[in-house]
Order: sequence, then C-alpha cells, then structure tokens
Amino acid sequence: MKKEKIKVAVGLSGGVDSSVAAALLKEKGFDVIGVSMRIFDGSVPIQRSKKHTCYGPDEDQDIDSAASICKKLDIPFHVINLKGEFKNHVIEYFRNEYLDGRTPNPCIVCNRRIKFGLLPEKAKKAGIVFDLFATGHYARISEFEGRFLLKRPIDLLKDQTYFLYALTPDQLSRTLFPLGEYRKKEVRDIARSIGLRTSGRHESQDFISGNDYGLLFRDGEIKDGDIVDENGNVLGRHRGIVHYTIGQRKGLGLSYPRPLYICRIDAERNRIIVGEKRALFSKGLIVRVLNLIAVDEIDRPYRVKVKIRLQHKEADAELLPYKDNRVKIIFNEPQMSVTPGQSAVFYLDDTVLGGGIIEKALT
Repeated sequence: MKKEKIKVAVGLSGGVDSSVAAALLKEKGFDVIGVSMRIFDGSVPIQRSKKHTCYGPDEDQDIDSAASICKKLDIPFHVINLKGEFKNHVIEYFRNEYLDGRTPNPCIVCNRRIKFGLLPEKAKKAGIVFDLFATGHYARISEFEGRFLLKRPIDLLKDQTYFLYALTPDQLSRTLFPLGEYRKKEVRDIARSIGLRTSGRHESQDFISGNDYGLLFRDGEIKDGDIVDENGNVLGRHRGIVHYTIGQRKGLGLSYPRPLYICRIDAERNRIIVGEKRALFSKGLIVRVLNLIAVDEIDRPYRVKVKIRLQHKEADAELLPYKDNRVKIIFNEPQMSVTPGQSAVFYLDDTVLGGGIIEKALT
C-alpha cells in the first residue's frame, strides 16, 4: 500500500499536541481525518473552568478548537458521540473504585476503553474509512519479531507511557504516535510555524473542574466516619472516604504533636487509618488486572523499573510471578504511598513490559 493511500484518523482534543500530530501526518503524505469525541452529558453539575478539563462543559470549546484545526489543515472533521459509553466505562468505574476505598486513574481506563477502543470503532461504524488511528501522546511504538512494543518517547519529561500501558497489542498495531520523536518545545514551534492557534494553549491537567470528585456521587453515597490511628484509637472525623487518598496529610483536621498521613482506607468500616510518615513505606506490592505488552506471561523473575503513579520516580525492583494472574513487586528500597487502585507500570529500559492495578501494598 502506498503511503499516500493510507488513511489515518487522528483523535483531536483541541490542543497543541494532537493538532501537530495531524499536521505532521499530513506533511508526510498520509490521508488525514480529524475525529473528536463528545463525552459530557450534562448530568453532573460541573461549573466551567478557566483550565481545560477532560470532563465538563468546556468540551464545546475543545470541539470548536478541533474543528478550527481541521479547517486550517484542510482535512475532514467528525464528532463522535460517546456520552453513554464514557459514563458507563469511565465515570461508573471511577465512582465504584472510590466508594470501595481505592484511588483510580480514569485516564488509563479512558485510553483503553474509549479513546483507542470505542472512538475508532464507532467512527468506522459511522462510515468513516481509515486504516490507522493516531493521537498526540508522547510515546513510541516499534515492531520486533511480529510484536508491537510500547516505548518511551524522546522527550522523557513528557513521557505518557504510564497512561498507555493498558493498550492491547492489537490496538498498538493500529496506532501511530507522531510526537514520540519530538520534544515539547519542538511541537510548539511547529504549531507556531504553521499558524496553529493552539501553539500557546495551556495543557489540561484535571479530570473534572477543580478536581471536585464529590460532584460525581449521589446523595447518601458519601458518609462521614472516623479517622483512627494504627491501634484503632479515634482521632477525628472524615467527610467521606471519596475525598481522601493514601499519603494525604493536608485537610485531615487533626491536632497531633507530629504530622500524620493517611496510611489505609477501610471502606467496609468507613474508616481512615492515619500514621506517621514511616508507616507510608512499603517493601512491595501485589498487582492485578495485568496487561502485558513485551511478553506473553510473567513466568520468571524480571529486574525492572516500576512506576506506581504518574509523578513517581521509577524504582528498581524485582517482578515475580504470583497466583491467580497477578504479580508481586519487591522494591530494592521501600517506596512511599503505594496506593490501591492506582496503576503500576513495569519498564525494561525504554520499553513497557506491562502493568496492572495495585491491589495492595506489602509492608
């Protein structure tokens, strides 16, 4: 197939990264189509924000920006309605995890189920013809002996492989990441050079406006309860477990001679357990809901680097097989704030071996 005949649908967020991804692909001779998804259904009373958020009423501005980008690049543009799918697969997952005392990452679920799953699938069902799907994520894909590998980008400061580890091999085989070979400054320079108005746009950071997750829960779902120490002594009251996460220190309203941090969340008893900083350190963790990319199974120990949240500096560790399709991670040095519900991603040099959901910390 000649390159000029290859049709690529680019998922457009309305920001600089996805717009430059579309521009680069068109420059390389691909037949480019812009697609955006509509996910906000207005059922949550989220106020408009000065910052662009993933889920909220600012969506119309993002879609207008994406339409403007496509007009500038002279490529077709389509909007795909995924309101119901997003609510079922992302919002409900997010709510249920928090109610069970875990701290989920909605971006990881959205990428696998919505952005790289239902968006291209529903676009094709709508009659939009394309061969490959692309986004403005900072990551790279390479093929080795018939296996598609997910690799870190050139710009490690913008590395987004943590958000992408849950993509399936099939999804990777049909995906392009044009920005994987560029640095962020270069991307902004490209946008400026071709007159894209997104060149100076700030990036969206929050899931919803103000990160006020309480808006996603129904009356009666959020209940106050006890804050206790590691011996069960009641030290204060919390305003609902959905407002808290492991490692949190601020907002506890406790009077104590030394700083206290959230060490565990007991959803069954609606309690938050606090302790001193030493109690936050774990020697390892158990990971469930595995998605492996570079190997078919974990059948032997691997020396890896592990990332346990987005802002976490990767830690050296041993990755070990465990029972019931789970794995065990043992850190070289204890790590702080291992949080159930977050993802742990395993790296072999610049390649993502795989990852999964943190089930529990090992003390």
